[in-house]
Amino acid sequence: MTSKLKNIKVVVSDLDGTLLNTQHKISDYTKSIFQELHNQNYLIVVATGRHHLDAMAIIEKLEVPVYLVSSNGARIHSPEKEELFSFNLDSDVVKAALNVEIDPEITVVLFKENVWQTNKVSEKLNAFQEKLNYRPELVDYKKLEDFGAIKIFFSCDNHEKLVKLKDDILANSSEHLHHAFSLPTCLEFMDKSIDKAVAIETVLEKEGFTLEQVVSFGDGFNDVQMLSASGKGLIMGNAPALLKETLPELEVIKTNAEDGVARYISSKILNKEFVID
Repeated sequence: MTSKLKNIKVVVSDLDGTLLNTQHKISDYTKSIFQELHNQNYLIVVATGRHHLDAMAIIEKLEVPVYLVSSNGARIHSPEKEELFSFNLDSDVVKAALNVEIDPEITVVLFKENVWQTNKVSEKLNAFQEKLNYRPELVDYKKLEDFGAIKIFFSCDNHEKLVKLKDDILANSSEHLHHAFSLPTCLEFMDKSIDKAVAIETVLEKEGFTLEQVVSFGDGFNDVQMLSASGKGLIMGNAPALLKETLPELEVIKTNAEDGVARYISSKILNKEFVID
């Protein structure tokens, strides 16, 4: 084991494209490895762009205590589901951000506390949830009065259309917002103070650990700060080439379809032979 890995006491993982397989599920093998991590007293943190109601239903299947950083850092929940941190975008900030020309192919979503408000219901987005714990609500943004939200989310199969939208929104709102492509088809806007890495530091401070004691796994541009700040940051093999080029110093591991996170933990942290039935 390298000297960096000898110091690891905390395991942090993104969900989609990382801990979850291509069916957006936690495999039995991954579950068994995370249960072994818990048995060996590692602190486990899941850091995701997903809403907490959605993510909680997923991480419950690990059947171990997990800190949850959700909405890219706008919410932090303890393993007992106690809310430790909460931040919402002001209504005026969101309204100004949406005051641009938005291509009709783009799905617009506002993450609210209990529902996600959208201009059109997307079966593709719904498919990310095995069970709809976090439900969509169809709204007309021209008639909406309260634009307050946890984050703003856009989805489109055409990446270039999202890039143009990103540029247009930042031209209006760069003093308040920063963006990330969690996937090439998914664009997200958060307050400038919000980031997974900042939220993870809050958890570490509470538990008495440092970033140097963290190994983290991610596959999207909303993971950049987290991966860079960790004692050991690892990029999924299925991550976009541009992310790998952005962080060339970081090791690339197996894909989420190959249980890359669990395989790495098993062989490099738990020192187990990789065996899968």
